[in-house]
Amino acid sequence: MISTARALLVAAAVSLSATAAYAAASNMPTQYQPDPALKTESVSQLRARVSQACAITQAKLQSEASASSLNRACDCYAGRTMRSLSPEEVQAYRDTGVFNDTARAKALAALDACKLPRPQI
Repeated sequence: MISTARALLVAAAVSLSATAAYAAASNMPTQYQPDPALKTESVSQLRARVSQACAITQAKLQSEASASSLNRACDCYAGRTMRSLSPEEVQAYRDTGVFNDTARAKALAALDACKLPRPQI
């Protein structure tokens, strides 16, 4: 009886830890719902969203940077990123609100080209 209960507890613990590890490794935040407006926005509106998200993230990473320098660098990043995306990658961004793996690689290259630090993932 005790060995059966112990086996059940071990199985439950393994199951919970596997679920937690899977959730932690996921690229998409849990309970995340993309903004429905992404579906109908123009590419220039998407670029503006990417630039705004960049400025917020970079302000956290570079507390000493001025807003104007972050805006210039983030405009560089957003422009390079959006120009480099294929129509399929733009559609994936519209559908999910995040860059897929191939688009993420292009976004990281744009961060480097615009001399912005990469956020920790």
